[in-house]
Amino acid sequence: MTAYPPYPRLLKGAIVVLNSSATTVQNTIPFQYNPETLTRTLQVQAVDNGNGERIEALRLEGAPVETIKVDVEIDATDELEKGKQPAVSLGIYPQLSALETLIYPTSEQVKQKMNLADEGTLEIVPMEAPVTLFIWGDKRMLPVRITDFSITEEAYDTNLNPIRAKVSLGLRVLSYNDLLWNQRLSRLFMAHHKLKEGMAKLNTITNLINSRS
Repeated sequence: MTAYPPYPRLLKGAIVVLNSSATTVQNTIPFQYNPETLTRTLQVQAVDNGNGERIEALRLEGAPVETIKVDVEIDATDELEKGKQPAVSLGIYPQLSALETLIYPTSEQVKQKMNLADEGTLEIVPMEAPVTLFIWGDKRMLPVRITDFSITEEAYDTNLNPIRAKVSLGLRVLSYNDLLWNQRLSRLFMAHHKLKEGMAKLNTITNLINSRS
């Protein structure tokens, strides 16, 4: 007989970094501990033509603008007790750096921009941020842009390496309103949209069955 564990396998939330064409995973940053709360805000994208016509009152321009607020805890205590590297020599600098570099252009991008400026280029295209996905279970795989980022470092080792911190992330979900229609990320958001519709139908069917029982 197969022995089953007394608890289900815990899925970890994560930020996944993709290449510019969203075809290859470049880095995965799993949350050490899943946040206890997640705040989601959806702003309705209603048509506003300024003339107050009744026919326009219920029209939508597209998917709502969704923002997500989440606090991520990072703690090196267990690794330090076991004498594991790089926690012993660097604390949680690597984990913090992996998150922080999501809102930096790469050093190579900066170098190229500076070289173009030195050559007298009049118009320089703004540098692109990494393509990021917010993963929260198998039903939320969302393309996002990081809009807010704050770090509270709470403890240090003897070399002042941070060993415990809380990172507060503000994320804006990128929908097909923000992305090119034929992009993979746009199709990913459409799949998320369709999943919501399927879940909503399931709720309707469940309520209908319960009302008849």
